[in-house]
Amino acid sequence: MNQKTYIDRAEHVLYKTYNRFPVVFDHGEGVHLYDTDGEEYLDFGAGIAVMGLGYGDQELNDAVKAQIDKLYHISNLFYSQPMVEAGEKLLAASQMDKVFFTNSGTEAIEGALKIAKRYAHNKEMGTDYEIIAMKHSFHGRSLGALSVTGNRHYQEPFEPLIPNIRFAEFNNLESVKAWFNEKTCAVIMETIQGEGGIYPATEEFLKGVRRLCDEHDALLILDEIQCGMGRSGDMFAWQGYGVRPDVMTVAKALGNGVPIGAFLACGKAATAMEPGDHGTTYGGNPLVCATASKVLDIFRQRDITGHVKEVGAYLWEKLETLADKYECIEAHRGKGLIQGLEFREAVGPLVKNALLAQKLVLISAGTNVIRFVPPLVIEKPDIDEMVCRLEKAIQATMEQTI
Repeated sequence: MNQKTYIDRAEHVLYKTYNRFPVVFDHGEGVHLYDTDGEEYLDFGAGIAVMGLGYGDQELNDAVKAQIDKLYHISNLFYSQPMVEAGEKLLAASQMDKVFFTNSGTEAIEGALKIAKRYAHNKEMGTDYEIIAMKHSFHGRSLGALSVTGNRHYQEPFEPLIPNIRFAEFNNLESVKAWFNEKTCAVIMETIQGEGGIYPATEEFLKGVRRLCDEHDALLILDEIQCGMGRSGDMFAWQGYGVRPDVMTVAKALGNGVPIGAFLACGKAATAMEPGDHGTTYGGNPLVCATASKVLDIFRQRDITGHVKEVGAYLWEKLETLADKYECIEAHRGKGLIQGLEFREAVGPLVKNALLAQKLVLISAGTNVIRFVPPLVIEKPDIDEMVCRLEKAIQATMEQTI
């Protein structure tokens, strides 16, 4: 069956909330994807920073298959060995105290917000406590996550949202400080803004926000859903700053394609919630936790973070050269294997051109930024090939706009 037939069938049955590209992927291997016509694509999107170990990792596949034959759901009314093991490994990697497994990053954000609200409730702060979030942030599509997402385009159709959310400027400590008062119970932010354009927090800013939270007895929530799990070159991006949050969210690469997320807490935040305050039917089931457990093993055994530091530096050099070469590129930002090129014009046509003509999978961050979030197992020759294909796409796109 050809791709057009599949696409036509999909448009007939699927709710229209995505404008998908006209490609039907069938399988993947390493850092490549293959469509139903057998065409090979170089993947520098990794399913939106999810496929950290790439496609078809045999060790991971074997672990998932073994768990399927044993048990893949029992609910959270009972314990399971994979949940315990995954929890222990995640806490060891993060040096946090407690973990709650969810089905997605958005659900992890919901749990983190509930910890903040419960913490304020426990301190008898009333019901008008406030949370400081960042402009141009992105935390998910549920109503709670949308409430702390600093983008009016996403928010407006679904208002009213959670009240008393104050938006500060990312990397502007004075802007954050201006919102702090006796009602502030938490600050939530991405350690590296993703959808907002690939902006890493500065060390001064992150340490300053940590200090403000300590002074006001407020919780610091760091969203590591996209920038965590080794993508920055540290297991979690905040570890590169020497700043520990009270609450952290993680997902995406934790399951390498299997839907799992988590929120983690330490210190005073680890004891804020009580039995009955939160729950999930599927979250942390044996299948997803067996997967996450093996992912964490592989990250440690293969020194994935060390590899990211090495190839991330190489990607930086190549993108710097590209940015110097083309006037249409205005800026280059990022860290490790989460980098972005900012263009003068909207990148939609360029992304589509790269995909269809050059068989290169890229994704945007906002309107004018291409983000580079490939599988963490990418190698230097793959980066060379990506740059070659991207240059051809840039040149073709420039010719079309003249």
